[in-house]
Amino acid sequence: MTTRDEPAWARRGGPVTRAARQLPEGSLPSWAWIRPQALAAIRAGSRVLVQDYAATGGPPAYRPLGGAVDHGELAEDAAVREIREELGADITDVRLLAVLENIYSKDDKDWHEIVFMFEARFADSSLEAAERLVGVEGDGDRIEAVWLDMSEPLDAPLYPTGLLELLRARLAAVAAED
Repeated sequence: MTTRDEPAWARRGGPVTRAARQLPEGSLPSWAWIRPQALAAIRAGSRVLVQDYAATGGPPAYRPLGGAVDHGELAEDAAVREIREELGADITDVRLLAVLENIYSKDDKDWHEIVFMFEARFADSSLEAAERLVGVEGDGDRIEAVWLDMSEPLDAPLYPTGLLELLRARLAAVAAED
């Protein structure tokens, strides 16, 4: 491939693209293992809908629903798509809360995520009355989601790290506006 045949993003230069062009065929640069994620904190008052990992045999932990941002997809669109795929529901009033970085180990592997954390509401507010919502991950695994009151102590960790403080600060700001 000549420089002229390279895509525009590769011709821009910079250390990342120059290093990537020098890699052996078929290998990936280290930055390719950083996963962009789009999660949605679906809110109803002081409650937020989260996946309950213990309900499906995992460790006691919670995390908002969402998943990977596909190539060429905006993070907000990914959050909307993921909720539709996982729960068959639409969300509205989608708003970026923050971008969090999450580095952790799971199943003897190290993971690194850049998490676009959105706040949203269900388009169908009747879903807020459900104590538990059941859905399916893209790989076919079952999801159980529960409403957690962010003003109460939690019985398991909420991931990604820093999210609990972020949500509690957001709820305090919303209460101050009212």
